[in-house]
Amino acid sequence: MTDTPTPTPGKVRVAAEDLRTFAAALLEKGGLSPEQARTTADVFVWAAQRGVESHGVARVPAYLELLAKGVANAQAVLKVESTTPAAAVIDADRAPGPVALSAAADEAVERARTFGIASVGVRRTVHTGAIGYYVSKIAEHGLVGLGFVAGMPNMGYTGAKGAAVATSPLAVAVPAADHAPLLLDMATATIALGKIRQARANGTPLPDNAAAKGDGTPTTDPEKAVMPLPLGGAKGSGMSLAFELLTSVLVGAPIFSSFHSDAPDGRKHRQNALLIALDPAAFGGGAAEFTAAVDDTLGTLKGLPVAEGADGVYYPGERSAAVAVERGANGVPVAPEVWWDLTQHAAKHGITPPLPL
Repeated sequence: MTDTPTPTPGKVRVAAEDLRTFAAALLEKGGLSPEQARTTADVFVWAAQRGVESHGVARVPAYLELLAKGVANAQAVLKVESTTPAAAVIDADRAPGPVALSAAADEAVERARTFGIASVGVRRTVHTGAIGYYVSKIAEHGLVGLGFVAGMPNMGYTGAKGAAVATSPLAVAVPAADHAPLLLDMATATIALGKIRQARANGTPLPDNAAAKGDGTPTTDPEKAVMPLPLGGAKGSGMSLAFELLTSVLVGAPIFSSFHSDAPDGRKHRQNALLIALDPAAFGGGAAEFTAAVDDTLGTLKGLPVAEGADGVYYPGERSAAVAVERGANGVPVAPEVWWDLTQHAAKHGITPPLPL
């Protein structure tokens, strides 16, 4: 058993591979198989390495809690259902999202290589993690990846009182030849729930029309804010509802209607997803021709005149890819409270944390 650690005064930097091994060891103690623990840890470290702290290794303790409470199923058996070659549904059996969606990405790639396009739905998973990871996995194979997720309602809907729809994300990854892939990864909310909690802790006001009270009234007071508001008003709320139809309803596991009903399990935590893979070669040109054209498009964008006050013109995913390169070389920074939490769990299970760089 390791000694009980003391909180560190500032961020620590840990080598990405060491952090991945550490997170996997903790998740394995939570009940996941070594392979599933490694897959889940990889999603967390990928996010942390790109600067997406909200979906990074800070999620490890939360997943351990989900596993301990049985919300996530450590012994889940994934089942692939398919009635047509280019489409499938994976029943996740409440497996953690990184396990279920990584399997869906692999399934989509395999089918798209043969049929040019493939869509794989995921039913009954638990917290999908950073959705950009899965479409990026698809793009690594030279394919275009698209992803949609629907979850538990925790966001306002234009014209409705209280939490109505989910902060459902979408992601698109497009491979390039010489540039980092384009990666658009966004939620349908104006602000993340984590940002509201952070503002509450810091005592700082929220942006206008970003969050609301329980009755749906917009507020900038973080103490009164309980939910985010949709991005672009009706546009964001409409997108969230559409993603519920494209995921939950499509795979026969509605969340929205069940949540707003008297169903006994209506408010039991769950998420659904849809991943789509497109082979550029199936649309007439070759893969090399496509990625060269992507490079040309991205290069044209970056060659546009820079607006006054801006430090450059960037495409989605460009800056986070640069952050990943830097953190791959110099280590991934971990906030002191997160490192404290992780090392506390490590001490409990007799795991030796990696040495910070």
